[in-house]
Amino acid sequence: MPFTVFGLHPSLLKGLKDLGFTRPTAIQSDAIPKVLEGQDLLACAMTGSGKTAAFLLPILHRLMDKSRGTTRALVLTPTRELAAQIVEDLNDLAVHTPLTAAAVFGGVGMGPQEHAFRSGVDVIVGTPGRLLDHFRAPYAKLAGLQYLVLDEADRMLDMGFLPDIRRVLRHLPAKRQTLFFSATMPPPIVQLSKEMLHTPAMINLERRSAPAVGITHAIYPVPQHLKPTLMLHLLRGPEMNDALVFTRTKHRANRLAKFLGENGVKVERIHGNRSQSQRTEALAGFKSGKYKVLVATDIAARGIDVTALGHVVNFDLPLVPEDYIHRVGRTARAELTGAAYSLVAPEEEGSLRDIEKAIGNRLPRVTLPDFDYAGRPPANLDHRPPRPPQGRPRGQSGHPGQSRHPGSSSRPPRGRPWSGPGRRHS
Repeated sequence: MPFTVFGLHPSLLKGLKDLGFTRPTAIQSDAIPKVLEGQDLLACAMTGSGKTAAFLLPILHRLMDKSRGTTRALVLTPTRELAAQIVEDLNDLAVHTPLTAAAVFGGVGMGPQEHAFRSGVDVIVGTPGRLLDHFRAPYAKLAGLQYLVLDEADRMLDMGFLPDIRRVLRHLPAKRQTLFFSATMPPPIVQLSKEMLHTPAMINLERRSAPAVGITHAIYPVPQHLKPTLMLHLLRGPEMNDALVFTRTKHRANRLAKFLGENGVKVERIHGNRSQSQRTEALAGFKSGKYKVLVATDIAARGIDVTALGHVVNFDLPLVPEDYIHRVGRTARAELTGAAYSLVAPEEEGSLRDIEKAIGNRLPRVTLPDFDYAGRPPANLDHRPPRPPQGRPRGQSGHPGQSRHPGSSSRPPRGRPWSGPGRRHS
């Protein structure tokens, strides 16, 4: 079935042709007609399923005959990278149209974003926190809004954005068409969808979460201390031309990137402690081939969309099975093929069993005949530099734990504890 059956504007069809898209994916075939009819939508859609075009195409089609200068569509996303990626996709689809869009997220100046509000770009794609910053000002009123999209709603819930989403909704017109996309449907998401949607069309809600069919999975059992060496061994093999590598923490991402770089691998990392300019450069360099490897944490990796990405590697297994599906969905996108490798230490076997139970398959184990599983380990990725002393400054009077200011706590100052492996990081 070609895209022409939907009756989309010829300028959008021309953009699709330029991109090489000839036929819609399953989620696009199901969603586009419903959105064009004006229905609210509740859809369970996985990473790589083509859901971005599933909501952008019908919205852009319906905006074509509207006058410019009024923001009529808002897309809420959990991360900066996903917001930027959606705007990039929109610009590709709308290249032959007069439609405009802007990304609104933190970590960058608010000036250009304020201009987008004031000029009335057709579509704003933003994260909840930065949108609320703008909503404090009168220029950010969205009285003309007609379309609202929540993308990756379950991830926004995981990141604690549910209260912010409810605050954002208070700034939007009650009369609008709302499209709700989530990879999973936990009870809070179901409740939120009931509050937001009016007699919605429902798509794939009964489908169990599963990775894309084009992904080849492999489990590499290895002692924890040899993971860096095995990662380097795989990268030096003939098959791995590029890799998006996931670690459990920001600290481990830094250490792994340093280890790989010292061994001749062109590598960058992306996580919550990196500035927006650093994150943007890292992603652009990975997409262009400047870097062979991009090391990332789960939250920062939302929105990483690389055409024909060959390999995703779980250097550390995720704590939640659904995150495995999200991670590996960065490859085999748009019905292509790809490989998902996981380096699994003995202490991670429980997490592996949970993942296999969630996807309904036992994943194949691979042992490399030319890798020294008894070799010496490299530097410990969990090693942290010593922290500065927490005692009182030299020359301060009173006991070490005593405050010099009346009325303040007499407890000694506490540094922020190091997060253990069971805590989510970005």
